[in-house]
Amino acid sequence: MRLELPQEAQEHYAQILDAELKRAGTPIATSQYVLMVDRNPNVQAIFVYWLDAQASSDRWHFIGASPASTGKPGQFDHFLTPLGVFAHLLSNLDYRAEGTLNNLGIRGLGRKDMRVFDFGWVQGERGWGKGGKSQMRLLLHATDPDHLEQRLGAAMSKGCIRIPSTLNTFIDRYGLLDAVYEQALAKRKKLWMLRNDRIPTPWTGSYLVIVDSGNTERPVWSPQPPVASKLHSKNKQGRK
Repeated sequence: MRLELPQEAQEHYAQILDAELKRAGTPIATSQYVLMVDRNPNVQAIFVYWLDAQASSDRWHFIGASPASTGKPGQFDHFLTPLGVFAHLLSNLDYRAEGTLNNLGIRGLGRKDMRVFDFGWVQGERGWGKGGKSQMRLLLHATDPDHLEQRLGAAMSKGCIRIPSTLNTFIDRYGLLDAVYEQALAKRKKLWMLRNDRIPTPWTGSYLVIVDSGNTERPVWSPQPPVASKLHSKNKQGRK
């Protein structure tokens, strides 16, 4: 589910990423991978960049992008996915999906053993009632492969970030967000949620950056996914 960004878009998002990290005062002294999500309703995408910390210019290198889904307001307990820079720390340990079906026949966190990246409790803007802010749990995870993964690219979560299972596996196996986890492993800490077949990159990182590009139109490189009604109809028929 790769998105083919033109060079201009790659550079534009690199500028947004760099500016957001500077605005947040986030120090990055070593070369590493960074993930960025554009929650804009007309984009709904996740980007992987590599930072060359030793370079004096052209520090950001685009690796790839995939459709994603962020919070869709309008229903109870649905938040707008919060903006900002979020660190992946041991204070909120990751876990793995059980792959069980909910009452709608959906695997909310994806197939069994998909990794759930936990960024802890954050302030989120409520998308129901009178609005305002309250605590929500910010997660990055896969979604149901049969009914929801093909809808990535549209806002439809309760506030977490849904990504393709292939990207989830890529981030997990190569440790793109596991800098702090690697430090813990070096101190002989046992972390059951890490894969046995993992091949951690030398440039593990810790940061997830969430932005809103303000796009007023859908870019050609981020196509609109199938409408929800058709998929929900198929889901209902499959459960009868």
